[in-house]
Amino acid sequence: MSASGQHYHFIGICGTAMGAVAAAMKDRGFSITGSDAGVYEPMASFLRGKGIQIIEGFRAENIPAAAGVIVIGNAISRGNPECEEVLNRRLLYTSLPELLKHQFLHGRRNYVVTGTHGKTTTTSLLAWLLESAGRNPSFMIGGLTRNFGQGGRFTPGEFTVLEGDEYDTAFFDKRSKFVHYLPEVVIVNNLEYDHADIFPDLQSIQLSFNRMLRLVPQNGLVLVNGDDGQALAATRENRAAMMTACPAPLQTVGLGEGCDHRLTDLALDGVGMRFRLNGAPFAVPMDGEINVRNAAMAVCAARFAGLVDDEIRTGLASFLGVARRQTVRGTTAGGVTVIDDFGHHPTAIRETTEALRHRHVKPGARLWALFEPRSNTTKRRVFQHELAVALATADGVFLAEIFEPHKVPEGDRLDVAELVEEVRTTHGRICFVEPDAQAIVARLAPLVRRDDVVVVFSNGGFGGIHEKLLAM
Repeated sequence: MSASGQHYHFIGICGTAMGAVAAAMKDRGFSITGSDAGVYEPMASFLRGKGIQIIEGFRAENIPAAAGVIVIGNAISRGNPECEEVLNRRLLYTSLPELLKHQFLHGRRNYVVTGTHGKTTTTSLLAWLLESAGRNPSFMIGGLTRNFGQGGRFTPGEFTVLEGDEYDTAFFDKRSKFVHYLPEVVIVNNLEYDHADIFPDLQSIQLSFNRMLRLVPQNGLVLVNGDDGQALAATRENRAAMMTACPAPLQTVGLGEGCDHRLTDLALDGVGMRFRLNGAPFAVPMDGEINVRNAAMAVCAARFAGLVDDEIRTGLASFLGVARRQTVRGTTAGGVTVIDDFGHHPTAIRETTEALRHRHVKPGARLWALFEPRSNTTKRRVFQHELAVALATADGVFLAEIFEPHKVPEGDRLDVAELVEEVRTTHGRICFVEPDAQAIVARLAPLVRRDDVVVVFSNGGFGGIHEKLLAM
C-alpha cells in the first residue's frame, strides 16, 4: 500500500476524513479517484482543485481497472454496487483508519482524543495549541475548526492530533476506529452509553476503550477524566490489570481532590471561562464547565508535548472555536438570538443549555430548545427519560419528528409523544412536536419575545431551520 504512483479509489470520498486523506495521498504522488452518493460543496471543489476525479453515484463500473487499492468508507455497507464489485474481483481493499495507520501515523507522535462528549472541541484546541506554538501538527478532526478552516491536514511535523471515534471502522472491521491510530497519548474525556446501533451496552463500550488503551507505549501517557466514574471503570478502577495491559503512566484530570491535575476556581468572565490547573491560571474563550474540562485535557497533553504554560496561554486566547458548537447564527429583527449546536446526547444538551443560559440569557428572558432526533441513538428509546430531563433545562421545547424513522424498528423507536408529555407534566415546560422545521418556526414565532434565546440541537441540517428562525 505504499508504492508512489499507485492508484487508490475511495468509495465515499466526500466525507470530511475521506476527502482530507484522499487529498493528502494525491499530494504524495498517488493516483486518486473516488465516488460518493452526493458530491457536495465545499469538498467537491476542494478535491477537484487537487486534480481528483469524483464520480457521483455508486456503480460497479466506477472502479478503475488500474486501481490497486480500494478505500471503503465507514458509511459503505454490503449491497453497495462498488463494494460488491471489489469483492467479486478480489481487489485489495482497506479501511480509512488502517490507511491512516500505514501511510501517515507510523513513526509519529500521535495524540488521540476520545470520549462520548467534547472530542471535536478538545482535538481542535490541542491541535491549535501545537500550531500556535510553532509545532506544525497534522490533524484529523470530525468538525470544522475556525482556526484552521478545515477538518484535516498532514504536515512534516512530528505531531498528529486525531479525534478518536469509538464508532466501528468499516463493514468488514467492527473494531473501533481509534484502535488503528498508534497512540502515544490518549485523552479519555468521559464515557457514557452511545451508538446504540453498534454497542449493546455500556460495558461493550468500556471494553473497546480498554483495548485501545493497551496500545499506548510505556513512554506515552493516558489522561482520564477523574470525575467520570465510567471513564475510571475502563481505566483506573482496574489499575492492577491496566498496569500489565497498559504500563503507560495514567493521570487523572478533574475537579476532585484526588485528581493528579486538579481544576479549581472556575469562573465566567467577559469572553469565556477562567480556571486554575494545579494552581496555574488559564483562560479559554468558551463557556461552560464542559469546555473548561476540554481545555484542561488539552493543556495537560500540550505540556507533555513540551509546550510551556505561556505558549499554552497564548494558544488558548487565540482559539476561535468549532463550527456548530454554541455558534451564534444571528439575531432576528425582533431581538431573538439564534444559536446552533451539534449536541445530540442528553448530557451534551444539558451542559450546553446550562452554559448558554449563563452567557446569553438576560434576566426575564427565556431559553428555547429545538431538538431533532436524528442520531442513531436518539432515534431509539434508550434515552427516552434522559432526553426529557436534558431538554427541560430550557424554558420551552420544540421537537421535530424522528428523522428517517423507518431505519429503527418501531418497538425500539423514541416515543416523541411520550417525551412531550414528560417535559410538560413532570417538568412543567412548554413543549410541542411538529412535523418539520417550517411548522416549528410557525408555532414558535408568536411565543418568543425580545431578548429570548433559541438554541437548535441537531447533528444534521434540520430542514434549514436556522435561516427560517432568523427570518421570523
